[in-house]
Amino acid sequence: MDFTWLRTFIVAAECGNFRRTAEELHISQPAVTVHIKQLESEVGVKLFQRDGRRVKLTGEGKRYLTHAKELITVYQNGLEDINSFRQGYISKFLIGISPLIADTILPYVLKSYIKKNPEVEISVKIIDSADIESAVMREEVDLGLSCLNSTNPELSSELLYRDKVVFVAPHDGRDSETAPPLDEKEILESSRLLTHNHPGYWDELCQKIKNIYPGIRMMQVSQSHITKRFIAEGLGVSFLPLSTVRRELLEGRLLEVDCYSLKLPEANTYAIMKYSNSKQREFVNFISGYRF
Repeated sequence: MDFTWLRTFIVAAECGNFRRTAEELHISQPAVTVHIKQLESEVGVKLFQRDGRRVKLTGEGKRYLTHAKELITVYQNGLEDINSFRQGYISKFLIGISPLIADTILPYVLKSYIKKNPEVEISVKIIDSADIESAVMREEVDLGLSCLNSTNPELSSELLYRDKVVFVAPHDGRDSETAPPLDEKEILESSRLLTHNHPGYWDELCQKIKNIYPGIRMMQVSQSHITKRFIAEGLGVSFLPLSTVRRELLEGRLLEVDCYSLKLPEANTYAIMKYSNSKQREFVNFISGYRF
């Protein structure tokens, strides 16, 4: 069987039109007809029936479409595996990682890990922390790096590191050596608090802040990098993991405010796995031993 026939069949099933199929595949319309006839001869059933200018799957065609897609997937996976082996990779795994972690620690960790383990092929899929657990459970990824702990008894969840949460505000333009320190009460009562840029601690923290400052104004901003931009532009203040604002604090674009009435939470990062092979275990151990 020619896999070209399968590709033509799958596209034709999606398009419902041989002319559009030809345009999609950059082949002639007669070539589409030939591919379909050859495939029908191979499987011994009629796959399409004509309906004016359109074509639609027969009952047998609908049933075979699932198998055709599986055959293509197996074929493509085989090619990818051979290609990886030819490039020197002897193992690979797919990591599902939250946007917050991808924007902070991942580049440094991956750069160091790949340098030490050039034979390992790693692919990265960005997934919200709330969805990582289910992605690991469905085996869409081999390993999840999440801001949330897993409660699924079928999965293993390991705390990789704890990140200090700090209160940050925009730079006030004053000299840091001569200006008085920023005051928590003054800042929170005069600024809008940007919340929910981290999935792990905001619900409880918001309640604590409202108990102390009942008149506080809040605005939810779901992404940490957007939150930092908003703060720098003077749109508000926030509580963020230190790893996400370390550079901005060092460069003076944001300022840390001391908190005297609030016990600040920690932002944790977890490794979530359904199965643990040696390379995944090695990667988790590598992150655990990394000093951020």
